[in-house]
Amino acid sequence: MENLSQIDHIALDEWHVVGSLNELPSEGLHLTILLGERILVGRHDNRLGVWRRCSSDKAGNDALVPGDELRMIQRFGYIWTTLGNPTRDLFEIVEFNEPDRNSVVQGVTRVSVSAPRAVENFLDMGHFPFVHTGFLGEEPHTEVKPYKVNVYSEPPEILITECEFYQPQANADSDTGADTEYVYRIPHPFCAVLYKTGSTIAERRDVIALFGQPVDEDCVLVHIVICLATEINDLASMRKFHQTILGQDKPILENQVPKRLPLDSRSEVPIRADAASAAYRRWLKERGLRYGVVIGTHAQAM
Repeated sequence: MENLSQIDHIALDEWHVVGSLNELPSEGLHLTILLGERILVGRHDNRLGVWRRCSSDKAGNDALVPGDELRMIQRFGYIWTTLGNPTRDLFEIVEFNEPDRNSVVQGVTRVSVSAPRAVENFLDMGHFPFVHTGFLGEEPHTEVKPYKVNVYSEPPEILITECEFYQPQANADSDTGADTEYVYRIPHPFCAVLYKTGSTIAERRDVIALFGQPVDEDCVLVHIVICLATEINDLASMRKFHQTILGQDKPILENQVPKRLPLDSRSEVPIRADAASAAYRRWLKERGLRYGVVIGTHAQAM
């Protein structure tokens, strides 16, 4: 198959997450893959940066030799780069700039599906009672109540509001069930941000961001970062809680067929609970994304 990263300028010209500053080695370079290309992230000649990887050094060894330097942004505790020519700055999440917030890099998980599949799953409240039983949902509380979807053109993003769902344990500190309100934001084809009630400060929301690093069309590195409005009482429990949630999602995602997200309207299930998914698929199609998705009606055959 032709390498779509060479012709899909929607993917090529985006900023992409390639690593957490907290998880980078104190010196040296880390090898990772973005849109099928091997790149190096880290410190070279006493400077933090991102480089294309040379195939080998002059001696013919398979070494981590930096080639052309790539553009870089540091934001939300992560390093972002691009293989193309972005026409706009990377999106912002204003909560990360609030000095009294506490941010935790949850880590990275490799999932064998496309980045859009991972984003769509992040938006899906309907699976909470069945996949995250006892945590984000439980029977008989299975109804997805009506919510609003707004699509904006400049900057291009989707905002999903008035989402309410009963959760027996909405976060690591919860010990009783409660109706939780969600706001989802999709500011990037491979990233999504969740704003949710649950903080002890009623007027402020906790923020959970999913940044998808597309390794190739059928594989994504899922980076999760959490931004809390309150102090972190038990970091180990919080990490375990979110690792459990992602661990429950991973096998479900990896068993989906096809691994790439179908964008054809006949692949969508026209029910109220899928309004966010349908809007996201239409948004990707209208923007012209081809990387990690299926265009046309041949999705079932892949």
